[in-house]
Amino acid sequence: MKLSKLVGDRFKERPANCLIDSHALMVRGGYIKNVANGIYSQFPPMKRISQKIENIIRDEMDKIDGQEVLFPVTLPGSLWEESGRYESVGSELLRFTDRTGSKMVLGMTHEEASVQLVREYANSYAKYPFMIYQIQTKFRDEARPRAGLIRVREFTMKDAYSFHTSQEDLEQYYQRCYDAYNRIFARCGIPEVAVVKSDSGMMGGSISHEYMLLTAAGEDSIAICPECGYSANVEAAPSIVKNENTIAKEELKEVATPGTGTIEELCEFLHIPAENTAKAVVYQRNADDSYVVAFIRGDLDINETKLTNALGCEIHPAVIEDDSVLTAGFIGPVGINEKVTVLFDNSLKDIDYLVTGANKVDTHYTGFNVERDCPNAKYFDLAKIVEGGICPQCGKPHITISRGIEVGNIFQLGTKYSKAMGFKYTDENGEEQYPIMGCYGIGVGRMAASICEVRHDDYGPIWPITIAPWQVHLCCLRSDDAECKEFADNLYNTLQNKGIEVIYDDRKARPGAMFADADLLGVPVRVVVSPRNLKESVVELSTRDKSIQKKVPMNEIEQEVDNVIKQLTDSIYEKVK
Repeated sequence: MKLSKLVGDRFKERPANCLIDSHALMVRGGYIKNVANGIYSQFPPMKRISQKIENIIRDEMDKIDGQEVLFPVTLPGSLWEESGRYESVGSELLRFTDRTGSKMVLGMTHEEASVQLVREYANSYAKYPFMIYQIQTKFRDEARPRAGLIRVREFTMKDAYSFHTSQEDLEQYYQRCYDAYNRIFARCGIPEVAVVKSDSGMMGGSISHEYMLLTAAGEDSIAICPECGYSANVEAAPSIVKNENTIAKEELKEVATPGTGTIEELCEFLHIPAENTAKAVVYQRNADDSYVVAFIRGDLDINETKLTNALGCEIHPAVIEDDSVLTAGFIGPVGINEKVTVLFDNSLKDIDYLVTGANKVDTHYTGFNVERDCPNAKYFDLAKIVEGGICPQCGKPHITISRGIEVGNIFQLGTKYSKAMGFKYTDENGEEQYPIMGCYGIGVGRMAASICEVRHDDYGPIWPITIAPWQVHLCCLRSDDAECKEFADNLYNTLQNKGIEVIYDDRKARPGAMFADADLLGVPVRVVVSPRNLKESVVELSTRDKSIQKKVPMNEIEQEVDNVIKQLTDSIYEKVK
């Protein structure tokens, strides 16, 4: 490809609306262009990167007996009604009606479509196990798209679905996918991806893992124990706290606490630590706006995902009106309105003395003891795990919290979808059974943007050679010099004929502009042809990461380019297990 003909411009200035580096570099480098909020077109460099990622994914999926299929982007709403998700999924599912008035959706995930495809075919145990996968456009009506391709509304994704006749068989295949994902990320140049336990969310199922690329730009928080290697998304990580009773047990007593609507104000007024308060966090059910109050130790925060799972329904932060059954700032479990659903976090167990709201303005209870004053209390793990918290695996207080980008996920779905959609097979005894499913996803564009986020410098991306848009960036510094241009042209043709992917900067541009564009394109190997070097019978060869910088004799440049490409490729595959 000649750079003079490459569609898309590159420019120096950082766009004002790009909050993270990968987004800014992809816009500046001519990779993507915004079409609408969270929707992008891809210029040729990005398309080439995406194709290479897809080919690596296909290769690894085929190696574990995957069969590629293709589901529609547009699906009948009736399929999602079968699974129960047409109503249960929120506004991120784009619903519409066609010209006949039929309900339709844009597929944000394809569990329903996968079941619909195979439920007539897979009617006998002899057809199992099998896995089907697709690489397809999806649409999720994300409320807050951000960070370029990392959080979008329209995206390309590989999703796979496996079908089994036993939990044991699913677990064996789940491990094969687990290992295949590790190979995919290593082949794409990010072997450091961490595998963490996760919450299954709307997907359902009991076991799930996320593949997280740790970076400060990540949206997810990951709990990691450097002592034993435990890792989990904070949404799924159990919160374990040690309660040290610093105040002796007393009788429950109502006290006036004017102007203490927050935990900080209350602690200052009564001269007690936050660990001896029971904080009320209030939500409402989406379905009917009924109130839910979660009580938690005052120094901790509620994990909304855990609370949603405990309730089994979607919720939102509460709006407490003046005529509400709740008294904002002074809510407590003793005497709370019976219409309110009350849950207690595990952090309140075994604390002799707590201060909590008395459900009256400017009034609290001191001496509150959950076991004594609320004997029917039900405890749940509702708190966010914290920095320095106790590790659920080794029991040591060494938890650290890091940020990460989710680049892939795998789920053991069980029979959630097969049961809901009436999908059965006949086993070897002639009895009907529900197939057990697994689900495995990777976002292609998100992975490319994530790689850019962790593989760049101040000047542009540093693409791993396995997914780079081209392998070699050839610069002719003086295309108006006949000898220089002739050598560069011949080298370009020779490399291409050898099957090497080359982007050739043949423009009449200043060297500084050429090198700036080369940095933005991030091609791993750079070859510079100039009149000065040709007088010395050499060509400059370097790598984008600056690990190699040397002058090569003109008659050896083709072989040396081959050698460097092999060296860079081998360095990636050394990390593939």
